[in-house]
Amino acid sequence: MSAETAQDRTGLHPGLGMVVLLGAMTAFGAISIDMYLPAVPTIAAALGSDLAAAERTVAVFFLGMGIGQLIYGPLADRIGRRPPLLAGVFLYVVASVACAVATSVELLTVARLAQALGACVGIVIARAVVRDRYDPNETARILSLLMLVMGLAPILAPLAGSLVMEIAGWRAIFWVLSAFGAAVGLAIWLTLPESRSALTAETARGESALASYLAIFRDQRLSGYLLTGSLNGACMFTYIVGSPGLLIGLYGMSPMMFGWVFGANAIGLVAGSQLNRALLTRWSSDQVLAVAGPLVLGFAALLLVSALTGWGGLVGILVPLFLILSTFGFTGSNTVAGALNRDPSRSGTVSAAFGGLSAGAGALVASIAGLLHDGTAVPMAAVMTVCAGGAVLSLFLLARPAIFLRAGG
Repeated sequence: MSAETAQDRTGLHPGLGMVVLLGAMTAFGAISIDMYLPAVPTIAAALGSDLAAAERTVAVFFLGMGIGQLIYGPLADRIGRRPPLLAGVFLYVVASVACAVATSVELLTVARLAQALGACVGIVIARAVVRDRYDPNETARILSLLMLVMGLAPILAPLAGSLVMEIAGWRAIFWVLSAFGAAVGLAIWLTLPESRSALTAETARGESALASYLAIFRDQRLSGYLLTGSLNGACMFTYIVGSPGLLIGLYGMSPMMFGWVFGANAIGLVAGSQLNRALLTRWSSDQVLAVAGPLVLGFAALLLVSALTGWGGLVGILVPLFLILSTFGFTGSNTVAGALNRDPSRSGTVSAAFGGLSAGAGALVASIAGLLHDGTAVPMAAVMTVCAGGAVLSLFLLARPAIFLRAGG
């Protein structure tokens, strides 16, 4: 595609079919985790393993998602969007079949790693395709729409996984995932054209993958958006990892009630992302981000105060958590859009850096929260507050939203 053709596309609005396809590409990782979670204890028993070994098949999936994104991004800039996308989806389908027929937890672990290496291609290239085809504000609006997937997956995927397991057993979950991958791969093959611009191709040909990463991190504002998004994402990751032990273990919430709370917070994320889409029709993504970033810090500080003092009891924990997760609907898509808009010629690499940093930061802070575990909500709240504070500093000191810059700044 010529640079002129790519430029002609900016400002267009995506059709329903394009939105559905991009959403399906984004969904690979989420549904592969959330459909599988209800089956972990059953799988451990079926494969003659302990629960800890079965839970490692979840951890290794996150590892694969983080590593794979760093590979696919520069590759998509160098050879185009379609080849690595189709290869990744093919790997996902094959690995899902391998998961379905695994006879030991060790084989399942290896297959899950391969499945993750295939799954992560969807979200990396979906973000790059959005930036290839649409202008900066439309990019943020479409990314907000794709946040629906992140919000709906924790609600629908565990229910779907439980239903499939009830009807046909745990192996059927992976057969369903392989069928999903095959269907999305076919749709990509038939309907998704190459969107990489001539400028992106020329830039990628002139530098190695390492040079591409170094180039984007030399851009202070781009690095600021990446750090802001990653640290805000780490807040959500800390919640996902720490909330079962906190709400079920400390507050005695039943698993069913926990599921309702988890779903309510996911609805908050969906509502926030869709309100963000509406706001972007009147304000820029930087303007929205400049307000949303400090709000996350304020809600995290409220959570920390409640954890330290016991103020409000369980409600004093649940309300700030809901507000933090809802506000992520504003920060998530707008930080990605801000980073992508800083360097459209390396959009694949930027998308990969965002995914890799988010996964790394999330894993690190979740580990720290675990090490600090003391049977209270304080460690989780403290980690989330520090992450939110770091995100605000990164936003205003490094990213410096355009509303605070002089013309040409």
